[in-house]
Formats: sequence, C-alpha cells, structure tokens
Amino acid sequence: MDRTNGVFLSGRDIARMIDHTLLKPESTGADIVRLCREAKEYGFFAVCVNPCWVPLAFRELDGSGVAVATVVGFPLGATSTFAKVAEARDAIASGASEIDMVMNIGALKGGDLDTVRKDIEAVVDACRGRALVKVILETGLLTEAEKIEACRICKAAGADFVKTSTGFGPGGATVEDVALMRRTVGPEMGVKASGGVRTAEAVRLLAAAGATRIGTSSGVAIVTGA
Repeated sequence: MDRTNGVFLSGRDIARMIDHTLLKPESTGADIVRLCREAKEYGFFAVCVNPCWVPLAFRELDGSGVAVATVVGFPLGATSTFAKVAEARDAIASGASEIDMVMNIGALKGGDLDTVRKDIEAVVDACRGRALVKVILETGLLTEAEKIEACRICKAAGADFVKTSTGFGPGGATVEDVALMRRTVGPEMGVKASGGVRTAEAVRLLAAAGATRIGTSSGVAIVTGA
C-alpha cells in the first residue's frame, strides 16, 4: 500500500478511481469489447467511450459493476444546449450512467456566465436521478480566474464532478489545477483528473491534491506497472 501526502492507495484503490477511456475516432467495436473486458479484469470504476459505443459497452458490462460513461458536446463544448441535452438523453437510454459534458468554453472566456450556467443546468436536469454529470473545463485553455469561475458555476448548476480536460486540448491534468478545483468546489463534489495521466505515481499525486476519479487510456499499464 502506498502513501502520498497522507493519502493511502492500494492497487485496488487506484483501479477503482479509473475511468478506463477510449475516445479515439478510429476505435472499432473490437477495441471497445477489449476495453470492457480489461475494465472487468482489473476492476476499473467505469469505461468512458464515445456515444455510438454506449450500447455495446452496456451489453458487455451489464451486471459487472463497471459503469458506462460517455461524452457530450465533445471535444469542443461548442454544440448547442439542445444538442447536448439530446446526446445525454440518448446515451442514458442506451445504458450510460455517467455523462462527461464539455462546458461552453467560449461563453466562459467571453464573460457570458449565464449561458455557461444554463448549458450545464440543462444537462444536469436531463440526467437527474439517472446519471452523474461531470463537466469538462478544458483547463489548458483557461486562466486561473476562469478555472475558479467555471468551478463555481458547475457547483451552482448542480453538477456532480468538475473535470480537467478532454485529452484533445492543450495540456492535461496537473496537480496544481486539481488542487485549485478541489479548493473551489469543496468536499461536496467529485474532481476528475484527465489528460496525460499515465503512471501510478501520477494518480497518487493527483489523489493527494484532491482528485476522486482519474480518466486515462493507460489504466492497464498503471495498475500492472507496465
């Protein structure tokens, strides 16, 4: 068992923090089946797949205890609120129990905070009682003040998690960003660190900073030490 700044994490603890992720556009059905089988074998918390693969992932994981997560408004966050809500409802109907939505980044940076809040609230309302909502901030595009404002909006809008990155934008999860997000949202919300997380040591450091979930395509390597 390992300790990082007072955080004890066994190998199983690390596995249960991981959303085993495959969002590459060229991914095939066989790739998704493999992802799901790895998630069951290693005890990951969830798989995170593109919306078209949710039905397949649900069939592969039904009864296993591994959750199905998918992305909404991905990867830019620039689709309409109507489209994000429709994506979320369709994904839930297909078996998803977690929705990782991308915030309207341009609206935030333009100071249109009401639009940002209403966008998140609409997805939260569509998921209420049916799926968790994680809001991707794409921290690599934001100033520190914008990260704080985004976290406050997510909390006020009723989201369950704030999340660092899509993995398709600049940068990725950092200890500093996770710590800032945790300080801002307090203990009530989850914080998901995603983007460039490839080692068990990185998971431990992010957990010590306040992350409660890790999004990574390197889950097997992390838990096996490969």
